[in-house]
Amino acid sequence: MSDDVLSIDTIAKLVQTIVDQKEGLSPEVLLEWYQIIQEDYQKIAPEEFRDKFTVIQDPILPMKFKVDISKRAISYLVKAIEDNLPKMPIATKIYFMKVEDTIQENYKREGTKS
Repeated sequence: MSDDVLSIDTIAKLVQTIVDQKEGLSPEVLLEWYQIIQEDYQKIAPEEFRDKFTVIQDPILPMKFKVDISKRAISYLVKAIEDNLPKMPIATKIYFMKVEDTIQENYKREGTKS
């Protein structure tokens, strides 16, 4: 009997993990985290860079976000993302780590153009 209860508990935990992962990548959750990151960015960026970062959610494809940031303001955005990663669900954390990598790759690619 205790094996059955243990199995049910294990399955329940697994189901909850799957639900948490799915919810961590919902457009609503991602938008909330973008807003938190944007607020933190506003707090740490110098006055001259505060209007240099915007995020726009695609109205047709809600999982798609357009991040617009000045090259000189990237370090403040990366700091805001890094500061929030420990607070995020794992799926959201992985998403924002990829956002961070993409931003930095684009900056490096743009910096090497003549």
